[in-house]
Amino acid sequence: MQAIETKLPHLITTLPGPKAQQIVKLDSEFVSPSYTRDYPLVAKTGRGATIEDVDGNIFLDFAAGSAVVATGHCHPEVVTAIQKQASELIHMSGTDFYYPNLVELAEKLASIAPGKEPKRVYFGNSGAEAVEAAIKLAKYHTKRDKLVAFHGAFHGRTIGALSLTASRAIQRKGFGTLLSGVFHMPYPDTYRGTYGVRPETASADCLSYLENELFRRRVDPEEVAGIFIEPIQGEGGYLPAPAEFLQGLQRICRRYGIMLVMDEVQSGMGRTGRWWACDHAGVEPDIICTAKGIASGMPLSAMIARASVMDWKPGAHASTFGGNPVCIAASLATIRLIEKQYKANAARMGEFIMRKTADWREKHKIVGDIRGRGLMIGIEFVRDQKTKEKAPELRNLIVERSFHKGLLVLGSGDTTLRLCPPLLIDEEQAEFALRTLDGVISEIEREM
Repeated sequence: MQAIETKLPHLITTLPGPKAQQIVKLDSEFVSPSYTRDYPLVAKTGRGATIEDVDGNIFLDFAAGSAVVATGHCHPEVVTAIQKQASELIHMSGTDFYYPNLVELAEKLASIAPGKEPKRVYFGNSGAEAVEAAIKLAKYHTKRDKLVAFHGAFHGRTIGALSLTASRAIQRKGFGTLLSGVFHMPYPDTYRGTYGVRPETASADCLSYLENELFRRRVDPEEVAGIFIEPIQGEGGYLPAPAEFLQGLQRICRRYGIMLVMDEVQSGMGRTGRWWACDHAGVEPDIICTAKGIASGMPLSAMIARASVMDWKPGAHASTFGGNPVCIAASLATIRLIEKQYKANAARMGEFIMRKTADWREKHKIVGDIRGRGLMIGIEFVRDQKTKEKAPELRNLIVERSFHKGLLVLGSGDTTLRLCPPLLIDEEQAEFALRTLDGVISEIEREM
């Protein structure tokens, strides 16, 4: 348990504290250097939206373990579900045997997926695994082998998912030839515009590029198995795709028999105030990939597809650990909590944050844009509001200084700060986070 029960930060040492320094040193000796850490937080316990480190410092978590702990850290109902299931059955492998709760979760996910057509569900362990499964299913169902993804996309780090990813060159560097037949196109950026021009026509410009450039010059649409898109780009700067773009994309996919695959790994499970970010556009994807917030921190993912699409045969794809009984118990508890209260709270608190930051572009010269839905909000920082010159070094400084004031946040894309707290935050916690960020931004602006 945390030494002090609080909803807000309580710092008692300089950061990092002495115990944290020891662990960071050991980590540098024994743990893979491929991990990215923005600041030396060494977590010990978590409750709700707060984290206590090994030195007893308490932080307000507006990162939620990379948008994972939807119901907060160690929610009592989730913990109870995990403990109960762990005392009864930990593993038998759902690919070879049957579990009652596996079927129960599949039925629930099918019921909350967009559209009226019946759905079927495949379980994995991570977002990347859900994307890999979607790649295979799209190819299997369509008997085609080409794929389309977007600039700025992040779909995971396994080879297939990485082939779709176009977020940072470092993520692809050194791994040789990736999956062939993958084509990338611009994402509709309503702040900077397609290729930096005409933000107001970003959707039309991207749809035109798809049909008049990509399909006309580089790949025949009748060879494309699937188009993979994040309705809100996670690592690409928390960019929401406009509803008219997603609707237009669905029309194009239907016209050519292409699978529309929504990567909702970060944006799904109530984070935007609805079950799925694509619900805001009223579209029905052929396939949805979800993970992160699905089980409040337990490793679980799901690929949900229209039943007519999930037509592969036994043995075509499976996972030993996918759909683990303990993870599924956590997911069922998580979904009950999201449905009962946290989905609505995400919508309410998202509106609260957007309202409180509405004047930041006038107040702060380095704030270029504030965007998002629910509790998936991005603040983009610039050197100049007119030229929109990116300011990654300022964003990184804000992340670092916020940590030293007890607020945990992460970056997204080149120059955006993401706000993705647990869905249970209240106004007091949101006020603290915004007050802290406001102060840090003002402090940096005075130094410029």
